[in-house]
Amino acid sequence: MSEQSSEESFEAAAQRFERAMSRLEASVRSLNGRMRAHARIEADTQKLVAERAKFANELEKVSAKARRLDDSAHEVSRRLVDAMEQVREVLAK
Repeated sequence: MSEQSSEESFEAAAQRFERAMSRLEASVRSLNGRMRAHARIEADTQKLVAERAKFANELEKVSAKARRLDDSAHEVSRRLVDAMEQVREVLAK
């Protein structure tokens, strides 16, 4: 192989190497961007899970209060019916 041919081969190899390194650097930058995006999504997901648990807990408390109020309303209604019946009995005498 002649010196000029060897030098041209070296230059061609160096150019291929530079192109490969550029593609590798672009891939690494792209991967880093996707990893940051994934980390943000993961953090947002964790926040949403925590918020959901908080809302579920609040819903359970409100549901329990609603059940107590409903039970109280039924009891008041029953007592009103009893009172009205007693008033009718007294008025009927």
